Amino acid sequence: MTRTLLTRDLYLGGAWKPAASGETINVHDPATGELIGRSAVGGAADIDAAVELAVIGQRVWANIHADERAVIIARAAALIDERVEEIASALTLEQGKPLSDSRKEILFGAQVLRYYAEEGRRMGGSIRPSSRADVRSLVTWAPIGVVGAIVPWNYPVDLYCWKIGPALAAGNAIIVKPPIETPLAVGIFVQCLHDAGFPVGVIADVPGGLEAGQRLATHPRIDMITATASTRTGQALMRSAADTMKRVTLELGGQCPFIVLDDADIAEAATAAARRSFSNTGQICIAVNRILVADSVADEFVAALAEQAQAITLGHGLDAGVTSGPATTNGVLEKSAQHIADALSLGGQLVTGGGRPTGDAFDRGMFFNPTVLDRVPTTALAMREETFGPVVAVHRFSEKDSAVELGNATPYGLAAYVYGRDLDRAWGVAEGLQSGGVGVNINDITELQAPFGGWKMSGFGRELGPEGLHGFAQQRHIRLRRHF
Repeated sequence: MTRTLLTRDLYLGGAWKPAASGETINVHDPATGELIGRSAVGGAADIDAAVELAVIGQRVWANIHADERAVIIARAAALIDERVEEIASALTLEQGKPLSDSRKEILFGAQVLRYYAEEGRRMGGSIRPSSRADVRSLVTWAPIGVVGAIVPWNYPVDLYCWKIGPALAAGNAIIVKPPIETPLAVGIFVQCLHDAGFPVGVIADVPGGLEAGQRLATHPRIDMITATASTRTGQALMRSAADTMKRVTLELGGQCPFIVLDDADIAEAATAAARRSFSNTGQICIAVNRILVADSVADEFVAALAEQAQAITLGHGLDAGVTSGPATTNGVLEKSAQHIADALSLGGQLVTGGGRPTGDAFDRGMFFNPTVLDRVPTTALAMREETFGPVVAVHRFSEKDSAVELGNATPYGLAAYVYGRDLDRAWGVAEGLQSGGVGVNINDITELQAPFGGWKMSGFGRELGPEGLHGFAQQRHIRLRRHF
């Protein structure tokens, strides 16, 4: 089947423009290796141009009433809903996930925009008690200014909305660096923003690599950086942003434990663990990396988990019946293989998967079989580092072991999961886990109206919920003396 190549430029000053350097990058389908499109690649000069326009645009946007801003943001969400099939098709072609998952991602992104369109209208202040009868203390919220945002390739549309929704609702301008691995669906998405009628300069979209990211972090007129990235990238952004004292919000890597207590519903827990381990080919920051299961139920659980893994249908994300697509980058394949080899060398056992599938449907793509490892020691890489691929390692613990201590035994703290019928006991384990989000008998900690973010090396700051909005605003105290 011959497809028309998808192409896109940078979005600057309310128009599509080539990169200052003229640089472009080819985008390939990870399921077939075929060329599907091409994107401009921005650099420092393009970020500088975006900032000049953003400073002017932000003043205009901040002076528009919150109700009017809400109308424009909601209009953008409606356009995304209308064009979801076009965006989803492009996302599946460049990222690999099944079309149904792409559609779900995009529609949730539109929902995020609608939520913040309304939440921004409720961003009120307060009058505080004063130590003097003739003095009033008013505490209000103000925009940060110009925000720089870095979006990853695993959920490029959804996480784009997590950043622009609250930033725009709070009255900021925003310059986004989407991933060069998956820039095409974002381009169609940004056209929806353009058509919604945002003032010139309020939104810029500059796909780019290290140079563009470093310029976002160091530019003296960018007031805040928000990024979803690896922990190493987050550390580099913090260092770069320090000289200009930017506000920084970072959602970084995880190494998420899934704890199965001895009274858990095993079938339910295994189904939930498989979904959270292998969805999006394991390329999720809150994916299950390590499963800690009580000895007494471990055999039953591992057998049920393996059955779930073996039921996954690999293939091209546009094909009917496919439940898991390819990895997006070759690095995912390499790290998955490395973690498997390391676990086996330390005494772990391969239950299912373990390598790449073969055959005409897979040979040209970056496919990897969903892999379950059992009896993996806690010293293995798969138990200590984020795999970010379709590999899950099971460690069995005895009555004398502390599930909480095992769960907390890494420097990461983004998400954790606990399964058990005794809710008092499961709640106690959940409260002991050092994690920004804990799911008890549920395998997803994401809730639009609740904060999302990490502890420890998984970052700081919060997205979603009212907290996500406040993260893009700053407080001002006005102390006023009255004349009686």
